[in-house]
Amino acid sequence: MIKTFEELQKTSDSCSACLNAKFSGADGKRHVVLCGGTGCLSSHSHEIKEEFEKQVAQKGLQDKVTVNQVGCFGFCSQGPFVKIYPEDTLYRMVKIEDVTEIVDTDLIGGDIVERLLYVDPATKEKVSKQDEINFYKKQKRVALHACGSIDPENFNEAIGAGAFKGLAKALKMPRQEVINEVLASGLRGRGGGGFPTGRKWQFAYNQPEGEKYVVCNGDEGDPGAFMDRSILEGNPLAVIEGMMIAGYAIGAQNGYFYVRAEYPIAVNRLKIAIKEAEEAGLIGDNILGTDFSFRVHIRLGAGAFVCGEETALLNSIEGQRGMPRPRPPFPAVKGLWQKPSIINNVETLACVPFILREGADAFAAYGTERSKGTKVFALGGKINNVGLVEVPMGTTLRELIYDIGGGIPNCKKFKAIQTGGPSGGCLTEADLDASIDYDNLIAKGSMMGSGGAIVMDEDNCMVDVAKFYMEFICDESCGKCTPCRIGTKRMLELLTKITDGKATMDDLTALEDLAHNVKNNSLCGLGQTAPNPVLSTLARFRDEYVAHIVDKKCPAHVCKHLMKYEVVKDKCFGCGLCERQCPVGAISRTDYVAPGKKLPARTVDQEKCIKCGMCMASCKFKAIEKK
Repeated sequence: MIKTFEELQKTSDSCSACLNAKFSGADGKRHVVLCGGTGCLSSHSHEIKEEFEKQVAQKGLQDKVTVNQVGCFGFCSQGPFVKIYPEDTLYRMVKIEDVTEIVDTDLIGGDIVERLLYVDPATKEKVSKQDEINFYKKQKRVALHACGSIDPENFNEAIGAGAFKGLAKALKMPRQEVINEVLASGLRGRGGGGFPTGRKWQFAYNQPEGEKYVVCNGDEGDPGAFMDRSILEGNPLAVIEGMMIAGYAIGAQNGYFYVRAEYPIAVNRLKIAIKEAEEAGLIGDNILGTDFSFRVHIRLGAGAFVCGEETALLNSIEGQRGMPRPRPPFPAVKGLWQKPSIINNVETLACVPFILREGADAFAAYGTERSKGTKVFALGGKINNVGLVEVPMGTTLRELIYDIGGGIPNCKKFKAIQTGGPSGGCLTEADLDASIDYDNLIAKGSMMGSGGAIVMDEDNCMVDVAKFYMEFICDESCGKCTPCRIGTKRMLELLTKITDGKATMDDLTALEDLAHNVKNNSLCGLGQTAPNPVLSTLARFRDEYVAHIVDKKCPAHVCKHLMKYEVVKDKCFGCGLCERQCPVGAISRTDYVAPGKKLPARTVDQEKCIKCGMCMASCKFKAIEKK
């Protein structure tokens, strides 16, 4: 049990020494660590870990080698990862059959397995150190502190990495000074709204003494987003500590984690961290000998996107249907069970220990004048380096996409990046040098959101993209207010009409008018931001909408009703592979034999064709094209 500040400091120093010995090799051992994030686990990282443990035991290396899991390394497209300490050698895309070679060549022989190293695509050189890979060079880990370096299920490693130092410092300060420190840091909500965190805490602090609550919003519902999940999987104690600091600051004694049930690994590690902190005396009554007591609870969400909205989330915790409440009163006045409550998302709370531990100035040293600190992004879509990225605010989109993301695959042309998920908008090549911050992205018709960043290339149809997000919104609308419930449905119908080639220019006008009405009249943030993908694509890609309506063509050849597959007869060798692959018998022989060829060319019956693309995928001579 850790009962005093002195005991915490002593434990922290001891655990830190052990952790540093692991990294530096001062303990005389080699340490194998494997990525234990969801992405790598789905690629058999756990089985690879078991194989390492098996071979280490079989070859008598138990006293010389340890095998551990850590949180997400971030570079998802190159996983599963294996890192060897103290040399800091990083192996990527490791398979179970590679384990024997790593054990024999590296752990026993002392030589690097060259073929498993990352290869820089520009220089073609092999890179053995994580920090020397371009993907990591411009990153700064604050919210992701210790993710990828400590075992998230090992309490001592978290303590060694600085856990509870921020809380210990806060407990020696008056509550108002803690809030002032967060205010001075410039931290704004990382869940999408961007509201100053310290101001939110101040509102709750100013309420009369009595029962108050801190709620962590872990209901991450944006398509392609995995920021909060990775933080909870990689260093859950950091988020718990942030919640406890918030609780102390406003005078709360209970905190609730609201995490979607689809995150079982994150939930399990959160439970382990809470239990270990309770056993250590760092959660419970009279923490570190003070009069501060705090309990942590977990509630699982059923996967409703609307429950990312804070008042709908509160209803769900209370056992009611997840639907937003009218505001005011705001949750800081009447929140959970009508008591003053603050709701911060996972990333926001993960930043708080850093601010208390290192000081507000250290956090504010990163970022721009109005957007301080760092931001975590889930970088995905048509990008070479898919993964989890944390960069200082003010980083440009060009740096994010090309320097960190590695550019667009297959030398395709960049077309747009969707930031903010279904609530955000598309930014184009003209915006590549725009700095990433709250106000700048909103001014350009998008938003920071929780941190999803989906890259699109020339093969993406922007009308289809808008339709995809509107389908998502229609499914996730709670139905409480008419503008969102009915307006988004009508918008989806108009978008479907456009992609089917059945719309008129009057429909385009109606779509734009309806989007503004939904935006201006919906009850909560979901409905108010639902039209953003439509409005931003209309603003930047109106010509694509017009092409669908007037020319009855999809410029990107994505919308099935407006495209067709055709055989270029002079390229066709008449091999018949496309004919055999077609599931509906839409391809047949012609009487035409192309010059220099011996067999009759094929043709596609457009009436039968279901636009599955099997013919084009199977043609070795690129004789089939989308029109």
